[in-house]
Amino acid sequence: MRPVRIVIAVVLALAGLVWLGQGLGIIPGSFMSGSTIWAVIGAVCLVAAAAIAAREVRRA
Repeated sequence: MRPVRIVIAVVLALAGLVWLGQGLGIIPGSFMSGSTIWAVIGAVCLVAAAAIAAREVRRA
C-alpha cells in the first residue's frame, strides 16, 4: 500500500465533500453555493477517491 495514494484519496474526498455540500446549498457563502454543477463535481470526486482507496486497500 502506498501512503501517498491514500493521502491523495483523502484530500480528494475532503474536497469532494466540500464541493458537494456547497453545490447542494448545505455550505453557504460561496459562488458555488446552490450550483448543481459543483454537486456533480463533488460526487465525482468522492467516487474517484473511493476507487483509489479501494484499489490501494486491495493491493495490501
